[in-house]
Amino acid sequence: MLDLIVLLLCCWLGWKVIKLALKTAWGLTKIAASILLALAVPMLIGCLLFAGGIVLLVPVAMLAIAFGLLKACV
Repeated sequence: MLDLIVLLLCCWLGWKVIKLALKTAWGLTKIAASILLALAVPMLIGCLLFAGGIVLLVPVAMLAIAFGLLKACV
């Protein structure tokens, strides 16, 4: 059940990050957010398949950092 909740949270945050990334101009924050998003998605898949549990919060935290960076710039 925790896996499903974290997966939904990660999808929602990922969608928000993509929407904000499309609104901002190219700069250091957009590049940093793109790198965090690119690293968080494979990490989420790996954690779902192999680890599970509390480790799933790491990709969600990466997406939250990317969201915070982009939100500060918009």
